[in-house]
Amino acid sequence: SAAMGPLLELLLFPVALLYSYLEAAAKLLVPARRKSVSGELVLVTGAGHGVGRATALEFAKRRSRLVLWDINKSGVEDTAAECEKLGATAHAFVVDCSKREEIYRAAEKVKKEIGDVSILVNNAGVITAADLLSTQDHQIERMFEVNILAHMWTTRAFLPAMMDNNHGHIVTVASAAGHFGASYMVAYCSSKFAAVGFHKALTEELSTLGKDGIKTTCLCPVFINTGFVKNPTT
Repeated sequence: SAAMGPLLELLLFPVALLYSYLEAAAKLLVPARRKSVSGELVLVTGAGHGVGRATALEFAKRRSRLVLWDINKSGVEDTAAECEKLGATAHAFVVDCSKREEIYRAAEKVKKEIGDVSILVNNAGVITAADLLSTQDHQIERMFEVNILAHMWTTRAFLPAMMDNNHGHIVTVASAAGHFGASYMVAYCSSKFAAVGFHKALTEELSTLGKDGIKTTCLCPVFINTGFVKNPTT
């Protein structure tokens, strides 16, 4: 019956969660050897606040060189200043990740002036929480432009150098909403499902092409207090 779908999903969620916890516990007991990211050129989109800023600071602590993109000038400059306090070099760019031409222009500038990006963190994301019919056309388009199309443009810009060197890492910041549907988030979930699919297919393709030096990671957080969603409940 139609009710079985959501019920099954609800029953499977604790199983998936338990599996994730067990996997995390195993990794805690037998930690994988972490690769050094010192000296790598790391580009983080949406670095002006939230997950993007936190990610940039972690890379800064590990002595990576940073390229930070965000639509918000003061936010991205603050992040760059914090990274430099930690002893890392950081270059801040104002980039609207909903605009393909802006992404390609900024990418050319980075390649010319700074060098080849070896770790790409596609983190920029937007959300509009409303029922499908109340969500406006331009809001739906923007969620797709930023949450998935931007991943395509940045990857197409920076992957060639990674391919030449058979060295690099592409991080897709998706969401638990890329695995489970949710009311009032139809367009958002669709864009995040696309991001998860992008990560899976890209991982497969790199393997098929024999590029074993290019790693991929997909991050699927549940709720993060970034100010996008007030008082999230599940």
